[in-house]
Amino acid sequence: MNANEPIVLSRDVSATIVPAGDAVTLNAGEQAQITQELGGTYTVIVNGNMFRIEHQDGDALGREVSDATIRSASGSPMSEDELETEIWNQLKTCYDPEIPVNIVDLGLIYDCALHPIESSEGKRVDVKMTLTAPGCGMGPMIQADVQNKLMCIEDVDEANVELVWEPQWNQGMMTEAAQLQLGIL
Repeated sequence: MNANEPIVLSRDVSATIVPAGDAVTLNAGEQAQITQELGGTYTVIVNGNMFRIEHQDGDALGREVSDATIRSASGSPMSEDELETEIWNQLKTCYDPEIPVNIVDLGLIYDCALHPIESSEGKRVDVKMTLTAPGCGMGPMIQADVQNKLMCIEDVDEANVELVWEPQWNQGMMTEAAQLQLGIL
């Protein structure tokens, strides 16, 4: 299917207006154009407005929906190094719906720490992140996306994601690859 080809929504679907962050319902039969399909979420244009549709609702766009749980290949708990690698891999699947670069390469993750949970064998992940603009209405959506992706890792029992504003984000925080991709370098 061509990325620019209009798609007819097969059912009513929950969506979020970009960049306001307001929840809406798009109706079955409306035409949508997918502008970004990254990290399991979809950015679409419907009637000239931009919306984000979550992974679990991809079927309304004719996309396959699958179980997102990340498990150790051996079936046993991941080593701490394997778990840290998987955490960063999951963070790299999170995107701002308006920017086709993951939040890690955008420089939005300020801190990521893994902690044991005393009452279980599971782990807690604490993340401090920011946004490209403090007033971005999509902040809570991106924050929830990060938390959900981390909770998909079988060995993670808790994920705390805090939005912080210091230091203020700037383009210099992006990786060189992200700057090249966005035409900044």
